[in-house]
Amino acid sequence: MTSHAFKATARTSSEVRAVARTQTLLKGTNGIGTVRRTTLPGGLRIVTETLPSVRSATFGIWAHVGSRDETPALNGATHYLEHLLFKGTRRRSALDISSAVDAVGGEMNAFTAKEYTCYYARVLDTDLPLAIDVVCDMLTGSLIEQEDVDAERGVILEEIAMTEDDPGDCVHDLFAHTMFGDTPLGRPVLGSVDTVNALTADRIRRFYKKHYDPTHLVVAAAGNIDHATVVRQVRRAFERAGALTRTDAVPLAPRDGFRTVRTAGRVELLGRKTEQAHVVLGMPGLARTDDRRWALGVLNTALGGGMSSRLFQEVREKRGLAYSVYSYTSGFADCGLFGVYAGCRPAQVHDVLKICRDELDRVASDGLTDDEIGRAVGQLSGSTVLGLEDTGALMNRIGKSELCWGTQMSVDEMLGRIAAVTPDEVREVAAEVLGHRPSLAVIGPLKDRQADRLHEAVS
Repeated sequence: MTSHAFKATARTSSEVRAVARTQTLLKGTNGIGTVRRTTLPGGLRIVTETLPSVRSATFGIWAHVGSRDETPALNGATHYLEHLLFKGTRRRSALDISSAVDAVGGEMNAFTAKEYTCYYARVLDTDLPLAIDVVCDMLTGSLIEQEDVDAERGVILEEIAMTEDDPGDCVHDLFAHTMFGDTPLGRPVLGSVDTVNALTADRIRRFYKKHYDPTHLVVAAAGNIDHATVVRQVRRAFERAGALTRTDAVPLAPRDGFRTVRTAGRVELLGRKTEQAHVVLGMPGLARTDDRRWALGVLNTALGGGMSSRLFQEVREKRGLAYSVYSYTSGFADCGLFGVYAGCRPAQVHDVLKICRDELDRVASDGLTDDEIGRAVGQLSGSTVLGLEDTGALMNRIGKSELCWGTQMSVDEMLGRIAAVTPDEVREVAAEVLGHRPSLAVIGPLKDRQADRLHEAVS
């Protein structure tokens, strides 16, 4: 079989190792919570967080590529490639990859987003060398054979069908298209049936070589680990693949985005024979680098982030119009989204939308009460800490931070930023974000007369 892995040159391992740079980014207490970064000469970054009190470790590799890096014809290529990296390398078959981690009771998976992709394995701390070897081998030595592309195509088409059978999931893709139109951010991460059917092994290989260079990658590990040992093992795995030969290579900077088209007052309806109507009403949010994102997080929590939130109380508790209703934010490099989701009986959709729109308008003009803001600060602080109670969450935090921001923030710093949010800051961001004219995405069995009334919610 022909390998499409990185090609080695005559440069020796000692030459490569000589210029590795290590920094302590966050100092923990007695070694607990210490975050370090080593940058290898090939531009590969390795970040770790040490947590000696656990018996597990999570190892991941983050790639600086997502669905927004695809052309229309390549829509779905990033996700397709995610599947293919599990199909075999020069050293391992697909069965070898899965059985190696299964045999030690570990778990391995991957996910693709709009702006990044992550591959990871969670194992006992004693099995971390195995996880490092397997995941690094997948990322540097994938074969991407035509027979695997053909076989996996059916799997991905089934995944698309599964998503389309879940309107509560599919409506968020529809809302992204409503807001961003036919742009990379507006297209689904999975691609479409037509684009997936059109992708070839050659095109996916070219995509792989372009976006999986070490300068585009961040290695992250968290748990009962030793930073220097992880660096040695990762370096050995990448050198074996010939991937660290460019001694002058520098890591790719965090994505700064580009001009993204956003719409207002747009309505998209997808007719489906479902028991519920699924709606997302929303508007532009904030970029992930915007300092006001902390105030927006408090606003989101108070408005639709829990059982005491306004939307939950007004829509579900007081009127019983929906089982699931919540608000959410999505931040990208250059823009963001703020959305409100609800699932309800089709006959109730206009009542639900009116209540949601009225609450958004009320908060935009009058703001939240001090009690609501104080409760939201406490809820957001607690959920932030509780969400970082396992090594997988810690790996996600340091890996994504390195890739998307290029910096690390301690949990105490995060809690400090949340606690420092003032009522005036929340009211200001509410007026700006919620003051936009919203757009609307709906999936359900609405009749023509009902559909015509949907524009009332965005007028």
